[in-house]
Amino acid sequence: KTEDGSPTILWRFIRLLQADVDQKIETRIGPAKETLDALIAECQAGTFDFVFIDADKGNSDVYYEKSLQLVRKNGIIAIDNVFWMGNVYGTNDDPHFENGTVALRALNRKLHQDDRIHMCMLTMADG
Repeated sequence: KTEDGSPTILWRFIRLLQADVDQKIETRIGPAKETLDALIAECQAGTFDFVFIDADKGNSDVYYEKSLQLVRKNGIIAIDNVFWMGNVYGTNDDPHFENGTVALRALNRKLHQDDRIHMCMLTMADG
């Protein structure tokens, strides 16, 4: 288990070892915003081929903007859960998901209008 007690991160790292790609991927564990800020401060802007965003949904726009700085031209930013269990295009009956729902609705609108990117939404699971 990791320091926060989560076996998920450790399991994912073991899978990287098994796939023999661990030497190509650097794992950083910490708050997402601070981690992205550190990467930018380390002059890593424009060096990433792929960024996967799957963190607290309320800050998805912050992670997206920072990821845009990190990803190279023609790189890929994948954002998980953009449908948010259907809540982004329906009504949200569960207050537990309200913050994430509002944030992802706004992010989806922003992505749709953002001339800096080419967007593709995969309609599987919850996006």
